[in-house]
Amino acid sequence: MHGELDDLKVVFTAEQVAGRVRELAERISSDYRGRTVYAVCVLENGFVFMADLVRALDVPVVCQFVKPETREIKHGAEIFYGPELNVQGKHVLLIEGIVKSGITQEFLMRNLMARGALSVKLATLLDKQADRRVALQADYWGYAIEASYMLGYGLGSPLLGRNLPYVASAAKTPAATAG
Repeated sequence: MHGELDDLKVVFTAEQVAGRVRELAERISSDYRGRTVYAVCVLENGFVFMADLVRALDVPVVCQFVKPETREIKHGAEIFYGPELNVQGKHVLLIEGIVKSGITQEFLMRNLMARGALSVKLATLLDKQADRRVALQADYWGYAIEASYMLGYGLGSPLLGRNLPYVASAAKTPAATAG
């Protein structure tokens, strides 16, 4: 199949994902009727989900992107992200491919509100509540999952798996090979 990705188990087919994205888009469009959605995608895991989701929305959408980076410091970690976003007076929909611990998403949501957003909601394709380390609930989620490592549909290791049209689980994180 894909060399390093031969031990995959398809969890959600491309057709299942497409159907669920349409359902989410209908709900989001209804909730944002009469308003412009400022969709902020968390890179890298959210890019494919965002592309399909915003195309299915029937409200005006402005697309923006952030790339968080966690840096270890003496007594913990700090989260940085760029570029800076102007969300003053905007209704923000933070879009993520998967929410596990929730730490990064919770930080971004608080930060966007502190920057003057009128509202901030979270949409994720996959929600892994068992890994949650903060009190965070996604406003819109495609699927609750238990599997430890998911890839495909934009999710994956830095170099492998993101291009698969379905969502799969893997026994272990694929090793990236130089090529």
